[in-house]
Amino acid sequence: MITTLSIKNYALIEKLSIDFSKGFSIITGETGAGKSIILGALGLVLGKRADLTSLKNKEEKCIIEAHFEISKYNLAPFFEANDLDYEPDTIIRREILPSGKSRAFINDSPVNLQVLQELGLFLIDIHSQQQTQELSDENVQFKIIDAVCSNNEVVLEYQSLLKSYKADKSKMNLLVKKQAESAKEQEYNTFLLNELMEAQLKSGEQELLEVDFEKLNNVEIIKESLDKSLAIANEEQIGVLNNLKEIKVALQKIASFSTDYSFLLERTASLAIEFDDITDELNRCSDKLINDPEQLDLISQKLQLIYNLQKKHQVATVDELLQIQTKLEDSVFELGNIEADISKLTNAIEEKGATLDILSVTIHDNRVNSIPVLSEKLVTILATLGMPNVRFNIEANKTVTYFNNGKDELQFLFSANKGTDFGLLKKVASGGEMSRIMLAVKAILARYSKLPTLIFDEIDTGVSGEIAIKMGEIMKEMSHDMQIFAITHLPQIAAKGDAHFKVFKSTIGDDTQSELKLLADEERVVEIAQMLSGTVISDSALNHAKALLN
Repeated sequence: MITTLSIKNYALIEKLSIDFSKGFSIITGETGAGKSIILGALGLVLGKRADLTSLKNKEEKCIIEAHFEISKYNLAPFFEANDLDYEPDTIIRREILPSGKSRAFINDSPVNLQVLQELGLFLIDIHSQQQTQELSDENVQFKIIDAVCSNNEVVLEYQSLLKSYKADKSKMNLLVKKQAESAKEQEYNTFLLNELMEAQLKSGEQELLEVDFEKLNNVEIIKESLDKSLAIANEEQIGVLNNLKEIKVALQKIASFSTDYSFLLERTASLAIEFDDITDELNRCSDKLINDPEQLDLISQKLQLIYNLQKKHQVATVDELLQIQTKLEDSVFELGNIEADISKLTNAIEEKGATLDILSVTIHDNRVNSIPVLSEKLVTILATLGMPNVRFNIEANKTVTYFNNGKDELQFLFSANKGTDFGLLKKVASGGEMSRIMLAVKAILARYSKLPTLIFDEIDTGVSGEIAIKMGEIMKEMSHDMQIFAITHLPQIAAKGDAHFKVFKSTIGDDTQSELKLLADEERVVEIAQMLSGTVISDSALNHAKALLN
């Protein structure tokens, strides 16, 4: 229940703080006094969007704060799921800054409007004359029936399974589509993969093959150069080796005379050893060099194959070709698994569908059994509200379609008078009749489900006299189990409240303000008398007001 509402700088309200109690509270006031402003402020607390026109003083921020006692609402899981601090006395605050920016807080933790709206559904239910039209909505009608037959748990189980069922069907449809699209590419991808696998590519082999190709392709000139080098090195008279030896002998004769000559000898000796190794390597290279046209042809073919594959796949290295090969392997492997995945999903969908069918039968049977009970209760309550001949024709018919709340289609027809045909609520019920039906529905739901604080905004439009008294009595009875507010112009209803608040305008200088005041007993008599007789209050109106209150 809401315990406190504070408003600062909103519409015609400069500053207001009011406490509310449990039970049945009445809000009255002349047209234009500011009742809609109070509802607008509550709407902001419940997550409705705001704009700068809401600010009374455009230079200051607007603050609306509401305290709620929620210990009996079982909302701790909601707070935990949204990472919020749970407090039995929860505070919701909305701020509208002069810049137009809006902020929302739950127990001083900033939240977005979606979280605020979700929490608001558990806290306050505002019903106006316009919202009575919701009764014509099939989903609303199903919720009424399901509340009466205690279907909520099985419907939640059905909805959870339906969500999974639809997700599986969506996955399967994507796989089937992918399979159809991939089938066209599978043959070509398999061809490309086989082509790469047959090439037996290895990382780094292209560079080695290109080196071997150059050797074999130029074997004659290489052989000639190696042999010429060996001849120059090994010539007996003028060969490099022989000349190095002679230099070494000459330097040995003078090495002892100076460190410079000794160092030259060491360098010559090292050079002789290094050149001796070079000569040995020239011999080995010459011995290994073979003119092999067949090997050259094989290497040429392999290189040409690599070059063709690189050109085909628009890459420059063997490593890139190997990456493409891996991707093609994954693609072909994935295509092979799609059929298996489709088969698994098909089985899962069939199993979930069978369970959904079982749940939908339970939901349907519960509805069918509860419809006579709901109809009887509606007729009984509406008879006291001046509709003695009202009749309902409610049928839940099975279908093969999985709807969000079962497999039923609902026929919710209504007749207000004897001799008239049944018709849809929105077509045959008047505004006053819709108001009374809405009140009857809420009265019934209050017995079967935990409703939040209910605010009836002039739901009594179109009724008067004894019917208004009965409506007040019904709301009074509902308030024994929940907090009820009624914004009304009818004194018969106003007299039934446990607390009576009046909305009025006051003028201070050039400034007009809306205020909300809790009326004392004597003030309440005057307010109800004024509702009965107008501005000039007669003695009979005062006596009538006292009688209504008593």
